[in-house]
Amino acid sequence: MQRYHDREWGVPVHSDRRLFEFLILEGAQAGLSWSTILRKRAGYRRAFANFDIARVARFDKTTTSQLVKNPGIVQNRLKIASTINNAKSALAIQRELGSLDKFLWQFVKGKPLQHAHRDGRALPSTSKEAQAMSVALRESGFTFVGPTICYAFMQAVGMVNDHVRSCFRWSEVRKLA
Repeated sequence: MQRYHDREWGVPVHSDRRLFEFLILEGAQAGLSWSTILRKRAGYRRAFANFDIARVARFDKTTTSQLVKNPGIVQNRLKIASTINNAKSALAIQRELGSLDKFLWQFVKGKPLQHAHRDGRALPSTSKEAQAMSVALRESGFTFVGPTICYAFMQAVGMVNDHVRSCFRWSEVRKLA
């Protein structure tokens, strides 16, 4: 967890593949701890073709049946089906807009929101931007993308700098904007 915080969390991501990965992992985390998902991250990468959106979109019922038995991921049929469905929806967005990055970053106008919380207990669990993202993703066919999941996603991929001011990463991530 410390390594993830110190190296990844809050760093702006613009790769469609990595954005897709984080969106899937945040959805998989619903009802579970983030540490569980981080422990299974390598398993997710293996199981879901390193989050190659086009490849995942082609997964079929046979693949789904195999994935439900895979101890390297969360073995929840709905979350697995959601990953495949979301890959199909991401492909449609890429065809329409050219990239998933363009679609997702529009909710922060292409630039990370810089917060300056003094206390981690003050961190919100959602925002108007996350709510708008959730609605737009659902309208585009995505699942497991509620406002809380979207906000956690936005924090993870650097759309929101929610490191507290006393954290050494707050100013480092702020400079990446």
